[in-house]
Amino acid sequence: MSNRLLRVNQLIKKELSQIILREVEFLPGVLVTLTRVETTPNLNESKIYISVMPEKEQETALNTLNKQVWRLQQLLNKRLKMRPIPKIIFLKEKETAQAGKVEEILAKLKKEKK
Repeated sequence: MSNRLLRVNQLIKKELSQIILREVEFLPGVLVTLTRVETTPNLNESKIYISVMPEKEQETALNTLNKQVWRLQQLLNKRLKMRPIPKIIFLKEKETAQAGKVEEILAKLKKEKK
């Protein structure tokens, strides 16, 4: 991955995190985190991966973001001084959930050894 693409990913993650924090209302007690951004080399689209706590609210949070994607895209476009600005696509983060399961298994194995 090129240096420019890494910087674009970091910039989009930072700006979009701030926009979502200020502009999007989630259910009380729901925490939404942008875990990573993957932008295509031609800068046409950015896949935004989200992690949601509690995990059972993931679908609701994703629907909330997808309903507001056009407005969030407009706010991001105003903040970024680059062309083209990638189209944003929200996706569930599966890697953090898998990492959590691995941690649980390791903790269980540790207890069994004692």
